[in-house]
Amino acid sequence: MKTAPLRILISLIMPFLCLFCSPVTTVAKEPQIQVMLIGDSTVATYSKRPKDRPDLTGWGQVFGEFFNDNVTILNRAASGRSSKSFIKEGRWKKAVAEKANYLLIQFGHNDCPGKGDRSTHPTTDYQQYLRQYIDEARAANIKPILVTPVTRRRFKNGMIWTTLRPYADAMLKVGREKNVPVIDLHQKSVALFNRLGDEKSAYFSPKPEDRSHFTSKGARKIAGLVVEKIPTAVPELKPYLKKTNSGTRTQ
Repeated sequence: MKTAPLRILISLIMPFLCLFCSPVTTVAKEPQIQVMLIGDSTVATYSKRPKDRPDLTGWGQVFGEFFNDNVTILNRAASGRSSKSFIKEGRWKKAVAEKANYLLIQFGHNDCPGKGDRSTHPTTDYQQYLRQYIDEARAANIKPILVTPVTRRRFKNGMIWTTLRPYADAMLKVGREKNVPVIDLHQKSVALFNRLGDEKSAYFSPKPEDRSHFTSKGARKIAGLVVEKIPTAVPELKPYLKKTNSGTRTQ
C-alpha cells in the first residue's frame, strides 16, 4: 500500500486541525456599572444654562468623560441643595431607589451658615446626614464614596480663603468612623488654586464675580482632581478609567 504520501498529507493537515480544536481564550470584559453623584450646583448638570453664564458646568457633568463605555454616570446633584435639603425634598429617596453600584457624595456649600433652613453645623447635623446617606446606600448595596466640598475661588492676600474646611474635616471624620473612602477634593482644589493664583485661575469662573461655579474647562480640571484619587481610594474602579494617549490609565 502506498501509505507514505497519505502520512505526509496528514502531517501537513494536523497542525491546522489543532488550531480549530484548541479552546478559544477571550479577555473578560469589566461588567457594566452605574456611578451616581449627589451634591449641589458645583456638581450638577446644566441642560439649560443661564444667559449670563453660557458655559456654566458642574464637575459631575463632565465626570463621565474619564470613564470607559462600561460606566453609566447618573448625576442627581441639584443646584442649591445641602446635605439636609436633598433629603427633606425627597431627592435622596428617589436617588437611592435607582440602586447604582457606586455613590459619590459632595455637600457643603449650601450647608454653610446663612442658607436658612438648608444650613447644617459641621460638628452635628451635617455629620448625621452624611451617616444617613452612608447607611441607606449600604442597605441598598450601593458603595458610598465621600467627596469633600470643592473650595470657592476666593483669595485673601494671594491665597485661598475658605469657610468650607470645617465641613471637609467633618466629612473626613465620618469617613474614618464609617470606614468609607474619602476623596479630599477641598484640599486638592485649595492647593490647585493657590498654585495658579487668582489671575491664572480666572478661567474657572463662568463670569468674573462667580467664585463658586465653573466653566466647562474648569469643571474638567476639578473632575480630574477627583479622578486622580480613584485608583487609591476606590481601586475597583481603576479598570473603568479611560487610558491616556500614552497608554496608561488616567491618574
